[in-house]
Amino acid sequence: MSTGVIIALIVIVAAVLAVAAVLAVRARGSSHGGRGLKRRFGPEYDRAVARHGGDVKAAERELGDLVERHGGLKERPLEPAERERFEARWAAAQERFVDSPREAVAEADRILSEVAGARGYPDGGQYDEQVAALAVHHAEHVQGYRHVHHVTRFHQDGGARGGEAPGTEDLRAAMVEARDLFDDLVDEGRHRALATRPAQDRRAARHEGGSGFHLPGFHRHQTKEG
Repeated sequence: MSTGVIIALIVIVAAVLAVAAVLAVRARGSSHGGRGLKRRFGPEYDRAVARHGGDVKAAERELGDLVERHGGLKERPLEPAERERFEARWAAAQERFVDSPREAVAEADRILSEVAGARGYPDGGQYDEQVAALAVHHAEHVQGYRHVHHVTRFHQDGGARGGEAPGTEDLRAAMVEARDLFDDLVDEGRHRALATRPAQDRRAARHEGGSGFHLPGFHRHQTKEG
């Protein structure tokens, strides 16, 4: 066998081994990436799979792209005065809910847009990008923002998109969901010491102090809008 043939065979074998190694690494990475994405995104992972009709690979590609685009985002801490302004506006919106649920929810939508922008997320004028970035860093609670935005757009559009008009209970649920994201955005950095305490203590602290506002009169009064 000539030297040229031997060299050619060596090159072919090396190429085959290299391709096999790359495929093996990709297979391992895909499995690990899937577990990592599910762990990172939690409920957002399930929503992505549902959006893609159960196609897990398509959902993971979408979530992987989100991490690539927004995973490196550095949240800017709020100044104390900024935080106080946002908290005061949120408290006022919750109090307003009793008499004007739609206006209160619309204000909650605006506040979340603004506080996210203040924390360094894409501007609220780029709603889709802002929500995508929030999904990467606040996957547990970003759905609350979608909820208030959806019901707000429904009323702004006069129901032009179709569907049933959100009732008071849906508006209330949207407001409660949205508060969890609001708490995340304004509390981070202020209650850092809570991180070393048991989870139940952290939850109790969030509702006893800080921005743990309560929607007033939900079980004691009827709202004027239905």
